[in-house]
Amino acid sequence: MSKQEIELTAYCGLYCGDCIHYRSKSADLAQDLEDELQKVKFGKYAKVKSTSVKEFDYYKEFFALLDVIAKLKCNTPCRAGGDGCSQSCAIKKCVESKNLEGCWKCDESERCGKFKFLKRFHGDTPQENLRKIKKYGLDKWAEHRKKFYLWL
Repeated sequence: MSKQEIELTAYCGLYCGDCIHYRSKSADLAQDLEDELQKVKFGKYAKVKSTSVKEFDYYKEFFALLDVIAKLKCNTPCRAGGDGCSQSCAIKKCVESKNLEGCWKCDESERCGKFKFLKRFHGDTPQENLRKIKKYGLDKWAEHRKKFYLWL
């Protein structure tokens, strides 16, 4: 495993390279579409067009969602200095405060409550990956990793 791949191993055991946020092409495309729609004043067009195409009544909501998608981007994984993608991460703060390489070095990781916020998207993947990091080592675990998202 390369140095970059090791950096893509988050403190919690997730692999950032599999994340929708990490260098997301969808975020870039959403930003490009948002810019283009603003450039051509598509909002005004949608307002006029909504008299014949009712779906254009939802243009403001669509544009707001497009803006959210455009912001779903992470260029810097936590181990390389990022901070939990779109919000501060309690796991990162904890690992750094204990001066650990990652949660796999912590005796409390199996019963740690800081993983609860990850469960919705990742299920038990972080803990399963932490066990694999312990078993195979940081430089060889990734080929054994579990799915990043539950729906994949």
